[in-house]
Amino acid sequence: MSGLLYLTTLQLQSARGWTPAAAAIGMLPMVAVLLVGGRSVGPFVQRVGTGTAAWTSAGAVVLGLAVGALGGRVGYGWTVAALVLVGAGMRVVGAVAGTEVLQGLPSDRTSVGAALVDTASEVATGVGTAVVGTVLAAVVPGSIVPGAWTPGRLAALQDGLTLAGLLLTAVAAVLVGCGLARAHRGRVAA
Repeated sequence: MSGLLYLTTLQLQSARGWTPAAAAIGMLPMVAVLLVGGRSVGPFVQRVGTGTAAWTSAGAVVLGLAVGALGGRVGYGWTVAALVLVGAGMRVVGAVAGTEVLQGLPSDRTSVGAALVDTASEVATGVGTAVVGTVLAAVVPGSIVPGAWTPGRLAALQDGLTLAGLLLTAVAAVLVGCGLARAHRGRVAA
């Protein structure tokens, strides 16, 4: 999610020329989904089950990343779709993952489990931002600070944003695939 937010901020400010305040407002669709979606997570998980909730929400995150990577340069509507998909997916998958970790631990170890969930989230945030930053540093010459962009540098930025988004999508898809395979093996073994 952090990689998408970083990409979107750069897309809106550097590639589209939005002010920082306008870009912040442009992120509100994800914020709204995260805030409003909290009430629907429990009923959704109860209706479809933990496993289905986990893979559909993880799939929504991967799809949202792909939409953001491929459609972000086309128009803001694609950006909104990406923010909504990733926000909704992360809202559910975060709750499911946290619950599963805590339920799998003895009651005297739940604080350790909660700390591990938070640590994993922070590591993922760092990795997502580092991937985006590394790709952009390799593809875009000079600074990515908004300002006077030549058509060539703007094209390089757009290409870098797309490439970084596709790389984030691929990493997320692999992780989701590994998780699904592991869950399937666990069900077969049980």
